[in-house]
Amino acid sequence: MTAPPDGWARWSVALLKPDAVERGLTEPIVAAIATEAEVVAAHSVTATAAQAYAHYADLFGQPFGFNVELELRRTYAGREVTVALLHGEADTTAARLRKLIGHYDPARAGPVTIRGRFGNDTAERARAERRFVRNLIHTSDDPAGAEREFRIWFGRAYCHLLHRRPVETR
Repeated sequence: MTAPPDGWARWSVALLKPDAVERGLTEPIVAAIATEAEVVAAHSVTATAAQAYAHYADLFGQPFGFNVELELRRTYAGREVTVALLHGEADTTAARLRKLIGHYDPARAGPVTIRGRFGNDTAERARAERRFVRNLIHTSDDPAGAEREFRIWFGRAYCHLLHRRPVETR
């Protein structure tokens, strides 16, 4: 797979997690994302355990107090997610999207963020129940993350999307 002509710094992948999809929040969340980046493509995927493991590989070995592999399988395997490929301003896309989605704990996210507006879980409750917090959405943290997440959720069949003419910005 080749890199996009304008590099990965302008790209991000948004993962709308099963809790967002099951609550019918896909449309308003994608609309909110579109205020910060162009939504080049979005589609539903029935997630596999392998995709969840690859996406969250950095969580393995962390001291969560529960089995990460089992929790990823329970949370993602066989459940629908929506993934969106996003294109934005060079070197600011990831930061702008992180600000838009808000703190990982919906209870601590600001009211104008996606997690603050739509979230209905807390990190405190998740810790007590020994599970991941249901926080609706993930976006790529950096260009390397965008590339890795594109490979996981889109793959070769979607490479043509990376080679479209970039939108001119002034």
